[in-house]
Amino acid sequence: MEPTANLTTIQVGEAEAGQRLDRLVSANMPDLSRTYVQQLITDLHIRVNGRGAKASLPVQIGDQIEIFLPLAKPTDIVAEDLPLDVIYEDADVLLVNKAAGMVVHPAPGHTTGTLVNALLYRYPHLTTSGDLRPGIVHRLDKETSGLLVIAKHDQARMMLTEQQMARRMHKKYLALVEGHWREPTGTIDAPIGRNPNNRLRMMVMPEGRYAVTHYQVLEVLGPYSLVRATLETGRTHQIRVHFSYRNRPILNDALYGHRKPKETFGIERHFLHAYHLGFRLPSTGEWCSWEVPLPAELEKILTTLRTRYETIVYPDPLIEAVS
Repeated sequence: MEPTANLTTIQVGEAEAGQRLDRLVSANMPDLSRTYVQQLITDLHIRVNGRGAKASLPVQIGDQIEIFLPLAKPTDIVAEDLPLDVIYEDADVLLVNKAAGMVVHPAPGHTTGTLVNALLYRYPHLTTSGDLRPGIVHRLDKETSGLLVIAKHDQARMMLTEQQMARRMHKKYLALVEGHWREPTGTIDAPIGRNPNNRLRMMVMPEGRYAVTHYQVLEVLGPYSLVRATLETGRTHQIRVHFSYRNRPILNDALYGHRKPKETFGIERHFLHAYHLGFRLPSTGEWCSWEVPLPAELEKILTTLRTRYETIVYPDPLIEAVS
């Protein structure tokens, strides 16, 4: 008989005791959304010491948590011939430059037209654990463009996930924000949780999950600032939430920006691009990193602003370190 689920086991340690069951599982399996984890608990696919439990259950030292991830049937996801910009590929992983407007994986309301649909058309044997998320190690928001790494098999996915959880995977973004920063470099250390009044939004809140974003102002262009953001953690909407929290919302961010921005420059997306990604290859352990340029529509905005305003360019410490 074919297996119907993949089993993952977590042994609760001293540092984890007292955490809610759903939060603990989400923290240990970052490729699963909290909502999906809660659904797994409700459906008894997550058990504590062999028994069903509530999502809010405080786990105890020594508890054995079993997570049974149902295997997605091949018919659950439709393979689609969609444009796919592959930057790098080997036997274990592939690197994709995701376009803005593309959702990463199927979800309610987005069952087709996603990156996963496109991946399964080109790689029909792509199989990894997860809920309709074959190969997905991390995500980008729908309107964020840039680099994503995809695991071709479970072992590669586990190794990449371990790097991500240990914060050894490097992720850097370029964002154009409204306003100026008091200091050209800084760190935003503010916990993030889901907004109780709007489940689509995240917010900085004391009971949220640990979240840290480092930023470096690269250029001031009139009333805007071009900023590099480096993630230390990877919470949902992290950069967008942190920058909005500092009253420096990303240009044209419909969820966290101004309701009526002064200008949109004709784009229907926000100005956030994942331009740099670095990690160790699963097969060799070699450290590799890649960069992709800004999409043309975002580069056009910078050209417009540089023509319109006298700009201030800050020294880039990364370039100085190399030279």
